[in-house]
Amino acid sequence: MRAALLPDRGVVKVAGDEARTFLNGLLTADIEQVAPPSARFGALLTPQGKIIVDCIVVEAEADEGGGFFLDCPRALAPNLVDRLKFYRLRAKVSVDDVSQSLGVLAIWDGAGSTKLALVYADPRLPALGQRAILPPESAPQAAADLGAKLVEAAEYDAHRIALGVPRGGLDFIYGDAFPHESNMDQLNGVDFAKGCYVGQEVVSRMEHRGTARNRIVPVAAEGSAPDAGLPVMAGDKQVGLTGSAAGSQGLAMLRLDRVADAQAAGTRLTAGGVTIHPRKPDWARFPFPGDKAAE
Repeated sequence: MRAALLPDRGVVKVAGDEARTFLNGLLTADIEQVAPPSARFGALLTPQGKIIVDCIVVEAEADEGGGFFLDCPRALAPNLVDRLKFYRLRAKVSVDDVSQSLGVLAIWDGAGSTKLALVYADPRLPALGQRAILPPESAPQAAADLGAKLVEAAEYDAHRIALGVPRGGLDFIYGDAFPHESNMDQLNGVDFAKGCYVGQEVVSRMEHRGTARNRIVPVAAEGSAPDAGLPVMAGDKQVGLTGSAAGSQGLAMLRLDRVADAQAAGTRLTAGGVTIHPRKPDWARFPFPGDKAAE
């Protein structure tokens, strides 16, 4: 089992008598289903349905102070706090960026527990393992309690990329991507049965009409995977953008209908002069070039 402290992750705490109802009216996840230690993956969207920030929401036990902790991109934690306070109005909630005192530990290739952290299963995908919110200085002892080897965050990134799970800011741009484009609909990030939330109409329309043409998928490179942000080309036509990479494996947001056209024409895909080969993640339910459903 391995564990890695993730320096790119921050923590926002939302507490108060109306915290659950407040969050449930804003996020794509059903916060009514959050209970220690069951977490949910969701996002705060613009009214146009684009992702402002995605996060994993977990609740602390009442005897440990209670409240909801949002495991989110650290760089966006202040913006998330501001946005939540904007929507707070007269709701009886407090919203605080606690990233200076709390961090996020990823644990995979096994499971365990420790009293030094708030531990929860990653709600996106079982293979991602567990996560833990804790003071960063406690990470070595927490890893020992868990029976895990503490490793660098790059090892977790390689694990995430191999599974085909995107990371905001590298694989998609906040404020510019819809939940379907970042596969939130596939990774338990959108509850289509819950009540209203900001941006719901657009997201529901994309789901029911099946209009999500862009998807983030794993790609294998013939050599080292290209850097993030490069255009993916099929001949002289752009069909996507590269994302995060580790070794010869990477992710890319691709226009799948154009990829299908390129494959039918025998045109290879390249990025930065490197040939890449997309594949469908094991967990994906969307049509993919070569699938019977996509034909």
